[in-house]
Amino acid sequence: MPFVARSEELRALADLTIAAADGRGGALLVTGEAGMGKSALVEAAIGGLDGWLVLSAGGTEFERDLPYAALHQLCMSVIAHRSGLPEVQRQALESVFGLGGAMTPNPLTIGLAVLGLLHELARLQPVCCVVDDIQWIDSGTRQVLGFVARRVANERIAVVLAGRNPPPELGFTDPPHLLLAGLSDADARSLLRSTARADLDDEVLERILAEAGGNPLALLEFDYGTGPLGLPAVGARASVVDALQDRFAHRVQLLPSATRLLVVLAAAEPVGDLGLLRRAAHLLELNPAELTAAEDDGLIDLGPRLRFRHPLVRSGAYHSATPATRRSVHAALADATDPEIDPDRRAWHRAHAVVDTDEEVAAELVRSAGRAQRRGGLAAASAFLERAAELTPDPGRQAGRMLAAARARLHSGAPAQARELLAQAERRPMAPADRADARLQGALIDFHIARSAEATAALVDAAADLQPDQARETYLEAFSSAMFVDRMPGGLRQLGARIREQAPRREQPRPVDLLLDALLAQVLLPVEAAVPLMRRAVAAFRTAADPWWMELACLMALDLGDDESAALISTRQVESARAQGAFTVLSQALRCHAIARTVLGRFEEAAASLEEAHAIEEAAGTVNLAFAELILAGWRGDADRVRELRDMMRGRVGRVEVVAELCAIAVLHNGFGDYTAALEAALAAQEQERRGSYMVWNVDQELVEAAARAGRPEEAVPALARLEALARTGRTAWAVATHLVAQALLDPTAASTDSRYREAIALLAQSDARVYYGRARLTYGEWLRREGRRAEARAELQAAHQTLTAIGATAFAERAARELMATGQRPHRDGTNPRDLLTDQERLIAVKVAAGATSKEVAAMLFLSPRTIDTHLRNIYRKLGISSRRRLRELPL
Repeated sequence: MPFVARSEELRALADLTIAAADGRGGALLVTGEAGMGKSALVEAAIGGLDGWLVLSAGGTEFERDLPYAALHQLCMSVIAHRSGLPEVQRQALESVFGLGGAMTPNPLTIGLAVLGLLHELARLQPVCCVVDDIQWIDSGTRQVLGFVARRVANERIAVVLAGRNPPPELGFTDPPHLLLAGLSDADARSLLRSTARADLDDEVLERILAEAGGNPLALLEFDYGTGPLGLPAVGARASVVDALQDRFAHRVQLLPSATRLLVVLAAAEPVGDLGLLRRAAHLLELNPAELTAAEDDGLIDLGPRLRFRHPLVRSGAYHSATPATRRSVHAALADATDPEIDPDRRAWHRAHAVVDTDEEVAAELVRSAGRAQRRGGLAAASAFLERAAELTPDPGRQAGRMLAAARARLHSGAPAQARELLAQAERRPMAPADRADARLQGALIDFHIARSAEATAALVDAAADLQPDQARETYLEAFSSAMFVDRMPGGLRQLGARIREQAPRREQPRPVDLLLDALLAQVLLPVEAAVPLMRRAVAAFRTAADPWWMELACLMALDLGDDESAALISTRQVESARAQGAFTVLSQALRCHAIARTVLGRFEEAAASLEEAHAIEEAAGTVNLAFAELILAGWRGDADRVRELRDMMRGRVGRVEVVAELCAIAVLHNGFGDYTAALEAALAAQEQERRGSYMVWNVDQELVEAAARAGRPEEAVPALARLEALARTGRTAWAVATHLVAQALLDPTAASTDSRYREAIALLAQSDARVYYGRARLTYGEWLRREGRRAEARAELQAAHQTLTAIGATAFAERAARELMATGQRPHRDGTNPRDLLTDQERLIAVKVAAGATSKEVAAMLFLSPRTIDTHLRNIYRKLGISSRRRLRELPL
């Protein structure tokens, strides 16, 4: 069609490629109904890209269930360039492309690997990725394309996606979008007159224009060989697209019988592999040369690969055939496909070739599902398993395969489809083990959808029928999630008591078993009885290799006042999850690491961990509760940020979040010296614990200080008792020091007050709890001033001010400054730290690069391209007045 009518759209595509060639890449989404000229427009735009590497792929209706099928089309020709990628990314690509790889990659790792591969290619020449018919590409490729398209802004990469409707998996946020509408009446007339037969009179022309509705393909097709009026036999079909498909089907039916069967064969083979088509044709005793009749009729193009003139030609040809004919061509294609090279496509063709159940074909599909799962294609695995179940003759085995399909659907993020499959499975006879699995699956589906009290109770019920190890892991899942999300009648104590009664014992407990026992003990037993179990669980996780559940062990270490174990476990979890590419765990690990670093007084490290967690969550399209940010903001004394985060979390927080929020508020107000407000928040947290919530131990510290300063020491008696029991049984320097400070605060006139403060400060100096060390010196200095020991008070307050300022605990530092000025001395203030000039993301990049990380390594951490990291580095250098990585390492970041 002439492109005078699409000049603005062509200009948009040209602008995209011009910017990309200059290192300002981007993506463009071209949509419109079938026949609007999307493919022709894109081909015209990329036809003039001299000096570019153009990678292209197209979705087909018959390949949308094959894992990463479109990604294979797009990248297989350049996969050799993977050698320059980080090992995890290289292994991910090798797994997806069937080239080995010892890992089961997740979508984020694959997306990052493809982005890295394109970056390597773009270093040599600009790259344009063109993917047509995105409505039919497999879900794994859709996720990868969405990931890549959002991250090429600083690359020499252009991404052009065309299709009828943009799939939600692309995850775009307001993308540049070209919607191709029908041609205007004038442009439609121009197109039709330029191509129509000479004998078309005005009346026929008007009727064609009316029928086509501005659809360019319809205008051309309705004029083609349509009888005396030049009109399609639309009949009762209202859609132009449906009419076009009917028209193409009719044209296929007019072909010679052998050619017609060959076209149906080609329609069932989505890649257009002429070698495969020849082998299949010979099996059907057909001569492939007879395809030339279809080419002469304008339905297909024969080149290196067979191409249909339009996807509607393919679908019209395929659906015009009888079911028996479709089965015969699929059987021929299956027999012609090498089972060693392409076993999954062969299995898929065999599945479409059978009439009745067939265990041999079903077993082949199950093996394909296993391969898809190992490549990270959970949706494809489920599709294979669903078809396998349909073909399974034995009802019991059929139910088991449906359960496996439901599990894969749930893990791929499709709980509604998982529920449908589960319902089908439950209508079939099941073995007891499958029945227990079905009950668990139903509970997990409800749990993932709602995370309600009812869903948690159902999960606990389902665990009772499982094998001991699986049962204990399910109980841990239910209980830990109830800690963080659920609001169950009777609180955690009732749930914990029920689990403790039901959970089977294990003679040789694993770390997860010890963790479950310790968590239950925390809510069911007195402190002195719970602490030994907690210490045993924490010790087990110090050497655990699996990153799962380590965040709970880290929080438990903080509850014990075991700063060394908290730092070790949180760091090990981050490193392990990052090395394994376990990004779901990594996001949680980074947030836990941030909490640990905050409580230990390493605020910049905490902020860096949260920034990395945000990058993962943005890449994955997930939303996490912001209580780690809230705790950091409270300790920083950032009242505006605390207020903003509380508003954001309102209405969607659970048990730990409520207590953590109240603790953050107590810390904030203690920092500002508003002790009454701090006490009210801490008492509210204590009330949550009384009602059955999980208690964050450092709430007791805030409660004691607030009660002492507000003149209400009697309010702190229960908290002091818990701190005493923890110090006595836990025996960590941090816990003992905390109890000593609490005693000194609540009994300031005692003869031992001075020695308590001194002993606490000495113990905290040996620990990593820097912020508590600074606060202990602050409260000691305040006590000394009130005792009239001004010189000693100045020394303590000045030290407290320096420590708290360096940490970034602004409110507490200002409190120390006010106390210091009350002694007649002004605090020493350092100059501006250069890091204050940077954004959180820039600070994180600067810290990682200063530590020796390459741009590729930092890009992998933050799910960005290496060129984007280099752009950030240039901004960092400009702000800091430096010009090299060496100078960056010399700055105090």
